[in-house]
Order: sequence, then C-alpha cells, then structure tokens
Amino acid sequence: MGNYLPRKCGIATFTTDLCEAVATAYADTITCLALPVNDTETGYSYPPRVRFELSEKDIESYRRAADFLNINNVDVVCLQHEYGIYGGAAGSHILTLLRELRMPVVTTLHTILEKPLPEQLQVLKEVAALSDRLVTMSRRGVEFLKDIYGVPPEKIDFIHHGVPDVPFADPNFHKDLFGVEGKKVLLSFGLLSASKGIETVISALPAIVARHPEVVYIVVGATHPNVLKNEGEQYRLSLQRLAQKLGVAGNVIFHNSFVTIEELIEFINAADIYITPYLNAAQITSGTLAYTIGAGKAVVSTPYWHAEELLADGRGALFPFRDSAALAEQVLDLLDHESKRHAMRKKAYLFGREMIWPKVAQQYMESFEQARSQHLLTASSSYAVKPLNQRPADLPMLKLNHLRRLTDDTGMIQHAKYIVPNYAEGYCIDDNARALIVGIMLAELELGNGQSLELSSRYLAFIAYAFNPKTERFRNFMDYQRNWLETSGSDDSQGRTLWALGTVMGRSTLSSLRGIASGLFEQAIPSILAIKSPRAWAFALIGIHEYLRRFEGDRLVNQIRDQLADRLVELYHANRSDEWRWFEDRLTYCNAVLPHAMLMCGQWIPNSDLTEIGLESLHWLTDMQRSDDHFSPIGSNGFYVKGGERARFDQQPVEAHAMASASLEAYRCTGDVYWLNEARRTFDWFLGNNDLGISLYDHTSGGCRDGLHPDRPNENQGAESTLAFIQTLLELRLAENSIPDTH
Repeated sequence: MGNYLPRKCGIATFTTDLCEAVATAYADTITCLALPVNDTETGYSYPPRVRFELSEKDIESYRRAADFLNINNVDVVCLQHEYGIYGGAAGSHILTLLRELRMPVVTTLHTILEKPLPEQLQVLKEVAALSDRLVTMSRRGVEFLKDIYGVPPEKIDFIHHGVPDVPFADPNFHKDLFGVEGKKVLLSFGLLSASKGIETVISALPAIVARHPEVVYIVVGATHPNVLKNEGEQYRLSLQRLAQKLGVAGNVIFHNSFVTIEELIEFINAADIYITPYLNAAQITSGTLAYTIGAGKAVVSTPYWHAEELLADGRGALFPFRDSAALAEQVLDLLDHESKRHAMRKKAYLFGREMIWPKVAQQYMESFEQARSQHLLTASSSYAVKPLNQRPADLPMLKLNHLRRLTDDTGMIQHAKYIVPNYAEGYCIDDNARALIVGIMLAELELGNGQSLELSSRYLAFIAYAFNPKTERFRNFMDYQRNWLETSGSDDSQGRTLWALGTVMGRSTLSSLRGIASGLFEQAIPSILAIKSPRAWAFALIGIHEYLRRFEGDRLVNQIRDQLADRLVELYHANRSDEWRWFEDRLTYCNAVLPHAMLMCGQWIPNSDLTEIGLESLHWLTDMQRSDDHFSPIGSNGFYVKGGERARFDQQPVEAHAMASASLEAYRCTGDVYWLNEARRTFDWFLGNNDLGISLYDHTSGGCRDGLHPDRPNENQGAESTLAFIQTLLELRLAENSIPDTH
C-alpha cells in the first residue's frame, strides 16, 4: 500500500519495485496485491496487480480499503508511510485504515523527522503502535525511532533501499545513446523542485568547465507534479537562465521527463559522476542516491543524513550545502584523478550488492513472517467489517448542482421558488460571504472538480464591489439590475463578510485571492468596533481567528479581537444565571455562533476562562435544542425570550450549521468525542432526524429546503439554506481531514 506507478513520484517507484521484487522472488508461494492512493479524481492507468484504489482526501475510502483487505483475508499489509501521500493533518487518514485492519502490518518509513511538529509526532507514534514491525532504510532512522518516537528496538528492521541489479559498466559504452560521446558526464536525477539544489551544480560549472571543457551536466526528471501545479516551471526556467548567465548553457542538458526504470539505468550507466546537491540535511532516505551506489557510480553529495551513511568509508565524497566552490573542487579532483574515481566506484558497487532487490525482497519476507508470528500472539477476534455502532456514519456525497444554479455572473442569487432562482429578490452580501467560505473550503478539500476558483473569485468580486469606502462598510442588498438598495448593510452582514474575508486570508493558497481580501479586510475591520450586535462581533471573531492562522502577529487585529471578546464576556456575566447560561435575555438566530467565538478566543488568546464560557454556554444550548435525542433548533417564529414560551417553528437551516460548526470547534478544543457526536447529530437534522422526520436536503437537486413549518417543509431552496447544508458538510469533511479519527 502506497503510491504506485504510473503515478509520478519516488514512493510510487519504490512501492512498485518492492511489490514486483517480492512477487518475483516468491512467485510459487504468495500473491501480491497493490492498493495505491490517488491524488486526482481520475486516478491512473494501473497494472492488473492493483486491486483497490484509495482517494487521498476521502476518509471513507480508507474505511472501504480496510473492509476490502479484511474481507479478502489478506495475510500481511506492507504500508509505505510518508506524511504527504495520505489525507488529513500530517497524513492522519491512514490511521483510520490501520485501526480497522485485522492482519499484521509492516510499515516502511520514508520520512523520520528529528524535530517533528506535534501532529507529525502524534501520527507517526500511532502508526508505529498500529504496526507490527517498522522498516527504516538508514541507521540514523533506527536511532530516531528509539529516541524520539519511543519505538522498542526489537520492533525495528533496518533494510536498505532496494536497487536494480545492474553490471559494473563503462560509462563510455552508453554515452552514444544521449549524443555525449567523448564527454565527461555529470548527472542529477529525480523530480525537480527547489529543494534539490540544482543551482549549486550549475554555479560550480564555470570552474569545472574552465579545466574540463568536455564536461556536460545532465539533469533528468520532470518537475514535481505538486510544484508544477502550484508554481509551474518557474524553478526549471530559473536554472536555465542561470546557465545562460554563467556562460555554461552549452554544457547543461535538461531531460524534462519522468523516465522509466530502464531509461534511468541507461542515464546512470552513462554518468561519470553523480551529484546530489540537496539543500536540507533532514533527508533520511534517498532512492536516487541508492540507485547510483548500486550501479557503482562515483558520487559527490551534500551531507544529508542518508548520504553521510551510504557514502562513508570512501564510497563517495561530501561537500557543504550550497557551496558551489567546494563542489567544483570535489568534481575536479575526481576528473583529474581517474584511479581515485574508479576506486570510489568499486567500493560503491561492492557495497551496493547488499541492496539489490532480490536480497531486499528476502529481508522484507523475513520481516513479514516475524510480523505474522507476533500478530498471532496478540490478535483478538473481531468482525471482518465493523458494525454500525463501531464506526461513524457515512456523509452524503457533495453535490453542487443547485449552488451553480443560484450563481450567475454577478454572484449568488439569494432566493429561489422551489429550485428555480428568484430574480425578483436579487442578491445579498450575506449569501455571497457564505458562498465565498464554501468556495475556499472546496479548494482546501480539493473537491468540486476544479470549480472552487471560479466560484470563489465570483463571490469575492461581489464583496469587493459591495464595499463602500465612504462608510467603510459593505452594502448588503442589490436588485437583479445590479442597483444597490442601501449605502450600508446590516450589522450582521458586516460581521459575516469579515468572517469570509478572514477565511480567504487564513486558508486560501492563492495569493491573488488573498491580495484582494487583504485590502478589504484591512479597511473594514476597524468598523466592527462601532457595531452593537453581539452576533456581528461573533461572526467577525471567527473571521479574525481564520485570518490569524496566517497573520498571528497583526497587532491591530489582535487588539480588536481582545476588545470584542471582552464585550461578549461582559454580556455573559450580565445575563448568566444557573437556569439561563446565555449572553442575552433571549435566544434568536445563529445562536451557537456566540459560544463558537468564545471557544476560538479561549484557544487563541489563550484564556481558559473564555474557553469555559464557550463550553458552558454551548452545553446549555445543546440541551435546550434537544428533543427525543434529535436536534430541534429555536424556531424563528417568535424565538425564545427568557421567561416566555419557546417558538418550536419555523426551524432554519442556518441554526443547524451554527450548532454543528460550534460543536466541531468544541471537539477541536477538548478532544471530547461527545462534541463530534453532537456535530453529526445536528447534521442529521438536514437528513430527516428532526421533529417532522422529513429530509431538508434534496439529493436530486443538491439544494436544501428553507426550513421546517409545523406541518411541512418550506419547499423553496434558497441560497442561505443550501449554503448552510453545504458548509456544514464541508466542515465535517475538514474535521475528518484535520482531526485524527477517534473511532
């Protein structure tokens, strides 16, 4: 299990090679299956060995994969672990799969950090606990696992990175394949990214070429897919410009392609010297370095961890990070002294005989057998697939049909008659702010088939046009002919718009969107202090904390946050009693946003008193809105004034969103699964677990009905309701991505 060819990455190559090596060595006794992780919705054209595909961001696919493995009585799972290939915080989705497996697990660790972030430490510790054996490809990795992650040494296997079994070849025999006959070939290969340090080699070339004009430097490898997606070919183009500037463009060849293993071996065979100029010492494993050692190449490298081990005892030469002058000296020394270069090659080749795939496959098989023996002693009987009470309920599939139906070139139309947009009611900034948050979440979850940028830019454009610089506030209502109906919108619309802008600033990866949002946020944020609505304060506080995800040092915003938090605390103390634990003398709309804001302030300031206010008021509100163990929000037809009669209807979807969102925040603050269950229970209100037993969500349209009357649902599917459903669904998805599954 891991990535798999033809996906273009080092883990895919390793997983494929390991699987094939084991399958070949033990063809008469075992069957190998592969389960790759897809980073695209379309997946890849996999070979027949692939039997099941996981979707990186979809936690449900990890549960389905566990079911597949359990039902098919798989004997051993060999997991390739790298934080970035699995979904969730620090790749935490893989824990969901590992927790449900019934067979032994042997995990190969491709990254072992000396100074992990807290979530990285937490995830790897649990991966280690759920694995029967751990494989590391370096001696330093063994020490890190023992000293940093607390793994018992008897649970760790040291197995070299596998390499192809190739003959000790004369480089000159292969150079005609690439038109470099008579040249001295320097080589680097791998997926191209700025961390590879190729500029260090190009900067060293003038000194090398001055003495050896026959030198040519070949860089083999496509730009890393993630780099290509986010940055394009900027790095490669910068390297080409550097070569031109230094006058060595005639000595540099870029082969911009993800090569097959056969092609790679040919490139390696043609090389006189292989160079790994990586910029970071914290690399525990390098497949490219292993390949060149196995082929008996003279290697010059920066002293990252794996290089220090593999190139010890004269098997290679090291030079300091980013030091092109030192690199030039090392390369010239090897070019000038052929006997020294060949002695280095022989040492590397002899060492590499212990790393060839047949031997590595045998060592893995020994690890598998040991894992099975250990697992038999500790395994407990359980269902092949967990019953419903032992696993979380599935979430509905995301459907954006009605969202798109309500979106035109101007923005989000606020109302609908049934599922047909109601042009007569025009637009409002409230709904465009909600829609902008949804667009940013779609991008974060990589959902929506690439629609997130188109939608987000449209809603952000509406918000930018709504800003009135004279009042430093946003207009709210616009008619269908694009005429503003007011100079300033409601207090709540100001707060909700700040929430949306803060979300763009804190979560969007696109600097273009952040640039527009930043200017609007900076101009509008001071005006929130003149507003009297507690809900507007709370909306703004949530936006402020989203903003502070990226800009926590902003002194002005921190001061505004503190003032708004103090106001809510004063309100709470002024109104709270043992029977009425609330901020006002009434419950009205979007009630849960008030404790939600308190919880965020408590965590970010930090201030435990604010957290306690948030939890106490949210507990009280939860009990107030529970009926026969389902969510029953305060009705909008009269609300609930202290000492009066509570309105049961009309129940609004925005109440369910506010409650679910606040419950998820309480779960993040406390880790108490009670709050996760409350969020799911509240979400089920949309799906029919409500006072009427009727689904508000329309799975055919993708929209949400506008509320519950005493005897029927409101069949109109306006923007507010549809966005409330979609935003709640996306927040639950984000919770799965950011919080390790507790089930």
